[in-house]
Amino acid sequence: MKKFLFLSLSAFLLSGCVSSTPKVADTTNKSSDTKKTKSMPMKKHTVKHMKMFQTVDKKDAILLQKGPNKEHCAICGMNLIKFYKTNHAATLNEDKVQYCSIHCLTDHIRQGAELENPMVVDVTSLKFIPVTEAYYVVGSDVRGTMSMVSKYAFKNLDDAKAFQKKHGGEIMDFYSAWQVAKKDFKK
Repeated sequence: MKKFLFLSLSAFLLSGCVSSTPKVADTTNKSSDTKKTKSMPMKKHTVKHMKMFQTVDKKDAILLQKGPNKEHCAICGMNLIKFYKTNHAATLNEDKVQYCSIHCLTDHIRQGAELENPMVVDVTSLKFIPVTEAYYVVGSDVRGTMSMVSKYAFKNLDDAKAFQKKHGGEIMDFYSAWQVAKKDFKK
C-alpha cells in the first residue's frame, strides 16, 4: 500500500500538477428548472520545482572519475551532480573514485577498499578539499544524502558557523563526522 501511495504521489508530481477547474452550475438562467453546467477552461499551473540543496548546475560540478559512469556514485550509482554538495572522492589504485556522500565513502571502506587522499566538496566554493581541512555540519535541518543525518562540509569555519546558525546541527571534524556516518551501518 505504501509503495502504491508513493508511486501515485510520484506520478502526480511528475505530471506537472495539471489542474482543471471543476464544472460549475450555471445559475444565470433562473427560469429553467434544470441547471446547465458549463465547463471552465483548463488551466495549467506551473510549479516551480525547488532545486535540492545538494544540486548544482552541471557546469559547476567537478567530476574526478573517468569513464562512461563518471557522473554516478561508484557505490550506489546516484547522480553526482544532483547530490554534488555532499560529494566525496578518493584515490583507489591510482584512479579517482567519486561518491555521492560520506555514507557511500564509508560503505566502500567497509567493503575493504584501501582509499588514499579522501576529499570532500566545500559547500561554499564547490571545490574539492582534503577531508582533514573540512568543518562538517552534522545533523542540520537540510536533507542529507543517503542518510537521515545530514553532513555538509565547509573549508572555512565561519561558513560552517553561518550554515549552522541558519540550519542547526553540530560542527565537527571529518573523523567525528565519519563516526556518525558509520552508525548508518549498525543494525
